[in-house]
Amino acid sequence: MQIDLPEGIRTATRADWRQLGDITAEAFFDDPVNRWMFGTPRAIRSVFTTLARDVYLKRGMCFLAGDGGATMWCRSESIRAIPPLAMLGLAAGVARWGSKGAVGRTLKAGDVMDANHPHEPHMYLFTIGTRTAARGKGIGKALLRPVLEACDRDRLPAYLENSNPDNTGFYISQGFERMKLFHVGDGAPPLEAMWRKPKAL
Repeated sequence: MQIDLPEGIRTATRADWRQLGDITAEAFFDDPVNRWMFGTPRAIRSVFTTLARDVYLKRGMCFLAGDGGATMWCRSESIRAIPPLAMLGLAAGVARWGSKGAVGRTLKAGDVMDANHPHEPHMYLFTIGTRTAARGKGIGKALLRPVLEACDRDRLPAYLENSNPDNTGFYISQGFERMKLFHVGDGAPPLEAMWRKPKAL
């Protein structure tokens, strides 16, 4: 897949795993599902830095907008199973920094998300977010559009799980459609599955 990046957006390298994790964690500190699942900002940071380093920088594609925004993507066929070492690192971080029961909630959530994941080949948007100080400046759209345009060229759908209702309008404005709500555990806030069909060029 050829991604044409605008000025100010660059492809992240494996050396960028901490920055990817830090930006994403800050963006998700007030996210309802992540707060329910992990319980603490430190656990959220541990999860996103681990997944950036051990999964998305190896199997997917990640992009940075300076130090203000970040996104992590993967082809659907590349993310069906998290590597065992990555899973161990993820669980260790959640056990150390998360609130009581966080490891169990995390494992359960992963199973539920997998069960609800579409089988049709697609690009999976794992995360997109900006630092607090960078919000409202169009960075999210600038990060999202290049991959969506590539999806359109390649006739490939895109999929995401929206964990914050405040973001629904943004995703709809970028062509995503609402599929269904589901819960990753008892008492969890809802996740919303969203799907984007490729647009005609």
